[in-house]
Amino acid sequence: MKEEKRVLTLDQYEHGVMVNALNELRNDLIEEKRPTDAVDDLLLKTIDAPTRKQKRRSNDETR
Repeated sequence: MKEEKRVLTLDQYEHGVMVNALNELRNDLIEEKRPTDAVDDLLLKTIDAPTRKQKRRSNDETR
């Protein structure tokens, strides 16, 4: 069975909020002496996510 993937588009502000939230969760887990492996992986994926410029239509396409 093929693994289903999801694509999430975030602006720069939302990306920062996501990184900060995951980092806070990681810090809480460390404080509670719980494993952080899953959060670590997700945090790295979020930080390293590629950027893509939004496609813009030319004036001819909007008519």
